[in-house]
Amino acid sequence: MSWYEDELGWPLSGGLPPGLVTGVLFDALDVPATVGYALLTRFPRPGELGPVALDGHRVRLLVAAGTAEELPGLLEWLEWGGVALDVTALGSGQQMRAPAHPEWGRREAAYDRSAPVWLRPPRPGVEVEATLPALRVTGGADGSGVPIGLPTLVAALATACHRIALRARTQDQPWAFSYASRIVAGTRPRSLTS
Repeated sequence: MSWYEDELGWPLSGGLPPGLVTGVLFDALDVPATVGYALLTRFPRPGELGPVALDGHRVRLLVAAGTAEELPGLLEWLEWGGVALDVTALGSGQQMRAPAHPEWGRREAAYDRSAPVWLRPPRPGVEVEATLPALRVTGGADGSGVPIGLPTLVAALATACHRIALRARTQDQPWAFSYASRIVAGTRPRSLTS
């Protein structure tokens, strides 16, 4: 775990197993794994998002420090304030379980299936703040993929959370508004000729 401190300069908590301290260099957006995978499909290029970790059935997206405090206001500004979403943030004074080194992840996961792993690992030698979504979009001069801004990321997460929640609710009532379902229910509308 000294890889985090020595190569990346990320602070670790003193406990066992060690955790990555959030709120110092980065915060983490915490969403269900299905939402995280949907987001990774939407933004497939590694340069578009910061590091992404899988911890159990949750995905943690590393974002700029201070995001945890901004998240409620940002959701309200994006007009998601009144909707119950499964999006939380880990910020100042919190921590997340530290995934193993990206090259060691498979070996350690074989011994501990509950251990977090990197889906998109951090890159040594690249400043952390430059790879994390912040409130503004930064452009790449070489045209190789432009990191997305925090409002775009949060809007995409909120939309994915809402879609998945709607799908889960409507599985109990297939064809909810279709003509076929109304025939089955005995509430078929009268035709114009009868």
